[in-house]
Amino acid sequence: MWKNYAAACLVTLFAAALLFSPQTGLQAAKYGMDMWWKTVFPSLLPFFILTELMAGLGVIAFFGSLLGGTMQFFFRIPGPAGVSWMLSLASGFPSGARMAARLRAERSITRIEAERLTAMAHSSNPLFILSAVASGFLKNPEAGFLLAAAHYSGAFFVGLTMRFYGGRPEGQAKKVKIEPLNAFKEARKKDGRVFGTMFADAVLSSVQTLMLVGGFILFFSVLTALLNEYGAAAFLFSFFPAQETSMPIARALFAGFFELTSGSQLSASPSIASSTGLLLISAILGFSGLSVHAQVAAIISSTDIRYGPFFAARVLHGFYAAVIMTLLLSRPFSFPAASLSFVPEHGMIFTLLFLGMASILLAFRWSKSREKRI
Repeated sequence: MWKNYAAACLVTLFAAALLFSPQTGLQAAKYGMDMWWKTVFPSLLPFFILTELMAGLGVIAFFGSLLGGTMQFFFRIPGPAGVSWMLSLASGFPSGARMAARLRAERSITRIEAERLTAMAHSSNPLFILSAVASGFLKNPEAGFLLAAAHYSGAFFVGLTMRFYGGRPEGQAKKVKIEPLNAFKEARKKDGRVFGTMFADAVLSSVQTLMLVGGFILFFSVLTALLNEYGAAAFLFSFFPAQETSMPIARALFAGFFELTSGSQLSASPSIASSTGLLLISAILGFSGLSVHAQVAAIISSTDIRYGPFFAARVLHGFYAAVIMTLLLSRPFSFPAASLSFVPEHGMIFTLLFLGMASILLAFRWSKSREKRI
């Protein structure tokens, strides 16, 4: 019961702070809305819709059957979960949690496998790292490649670590390997919806999820701004002996704990050395902030997937990313000038083109096999 009292008191204090500082709340809400509308919504909506369609049409089942052995060897997750993990690398969070919740709701994976997938299929959108953070906050496009290398390598090592989570249940039946074409046809038959209905459902479900994501971004943007406005951060730092030069680092970590965008922006300030800023941003992106944690918790709340493994994996991701960034900074890299003109959207375009070509080839092969049967 004490949790209810504590939650009621905190919410009341938050409402009172917002009433006494409406301008601060308004500016923070505008900032969060701008980030959601200009970056998060357009970058995630196409991927959300396409993954829904790919699942309904059986494409994920097809590629999952092809990748089943590899994914079981490295991460101890089935093939469809491995496809979801690779798609999440390009689309960004919280798409991995959404795909894990869908697979779990369909009983395509066990709870342990879903928790492994939720923990590992969680990485930032390349558009955000290369454009918003590197070019926008740091004013250094070359740094984006270092951040991306540390972030995605850290996600890979999180997957390797999480393969040991949950153990191997005794007496677990060995899964029968299904041929890719048979997996494709079975998944399509199981769904059964016509394409028009499937597309409409995909759009509605994707927009609903993104509205939820936008609400969390706005809420935590306002919360972080009010905590700074009323000196909560300064009060917390007063308990820890720190030099004046380390205060900007502490403020960046404090902001990143709640919302990764604010923490990344503060880490890129001129008062923090560039190498230290890269380490901070790597750790913040790996942990993702409580705003993203709340998004994931809301998405998996309708399933039996537990939040604890996800939180532990985010701590590991932040640690791995910071260590990898330290190793990368120990030996300076130089990128060709042509690579610095890379537009983040190109990565997603190439992914979509690859998946589109693979789907066309799949359809062509299936039609040929059908002709032979007839």
